[in-house]
Amino acid sequence: MQRIILHIDMDAFFASVEEREKPWLKDKPIVVGSDPKGGKGRGVVATANYAARKFGIHSAQPISKAWQLAEAARLRGAPRTAFVSGSGIYSTISKEILAYLKTITPLVQSGGIDEWYLEITNNKELITDNKWKFAEKTAWEIKKTIFTTQRLTASVGVGSNKLIAKIASDHQKPDGLTIVRPKNVQSFLDPKPVRAIPGIGPKMELSLHGVNIQTVRELRALSEEELHTRFGKWGLSLYRKARGISDSPVQTERDPAKSISEQQTFKEDTLNPVFLIQALRDTARRVHERATKSSLSFRAVGIMVRFQGFITKTRSHTLSSPANDLRTIEHEALQLFLPFLDARSNPDRRKIRLVGVKVEKMT
Repeated sequence: MQRIILHIDMDAFFASVEEREKPWLKDKPIVVGSDPKGGKGRGVVATANYAARKFGIHSAQPISKAWQLAEAARLRGAPRTAFVSGSGIYSTISKEILAYLKTITPLVQSGGIDEWYLEITNNKELITDNKWKFAEKTAWEIKKTIFTTQRLTASVGVGSNKLIAKIASDHQKPDGLTIVRPKNVQSFLDPKPVRAIPGIGPKMELSLHGVNIQTVRELRALSEEELHTRFGKWGLSLYRKARGISDSPVQTERDPAKSISEQQTFKEDTLNPVFLIQALRDTARRVHERATKSSLSFRAVGIMVRFQGFITKTRSHTLSSPANDLRTIEHEALQLFLPFLDARSNPDRRKIRLVGVKVEKMT
């Protein structure tokens, strides 16, 4: 049976909520994230509304860079950008929307706090010759209800699998609705830049550009063998995605956590070994508390170290048997971390701005 999947993606969710809660911010550039501290802040951008994105501000960008871009825009005559720290109301709104979506179908999967997949393949109303028309009607109803109840807009994509639905939801943002029927999949995908395919990030995009692949059409021109030779297993996935092929199910319950991680960003970059080791121990303790609450054991411990200049290094070690105690996490994390305090892994003596600890291969 042909599947019908909807992907609901809230438009600039955090920033839109801030506009709703603080009407005086309406139509102004908004950045949600840590305090920029006049360009000296040390966090990152959680999200930015569309007005702020015009300045080049985007999610995961250093907050100091966002502040510089906002100030440059202001000096060119643009409105002053509002930097806000965020609120717990985001989670409340997300839960309310999820509860509503479950009244349409029990097959709802959260893709994050602001996006959901719905499968309506087996809804009784779809056992007709007009199932795509019913899907369109359902999508419009979802958009209308979310706007009426939350005063927020959502973009919706409809397709025969999760891959197509997700790409479609991004096609006409904000407040868009895009339906891609099976017969139109290739004509819809082909002109798109390769970055439109979920899973292709900046590094993979550069790799593809390096071999003159800019669009999905150009990616599709390569054989499965060629893609496998160039990119290994990921190449096989690219071959399928370029053709709109995906059999990923809508999962109504999250799988058990595959990893648990915590990190700590410092107010000032440092190489003080006493401070850093204590920070690592504190971070390991938080990881252990979460693992204990989840009643999970782990088979691997990893660390992340971010230096000044946002250079990031990771290390991990697989254990001979599962463990669940704090001593193991601390010991393994320290063994992985200590080389970064000397010339073994930090020959330039770069100061450190963040440390993270992770346990994975959970059981």
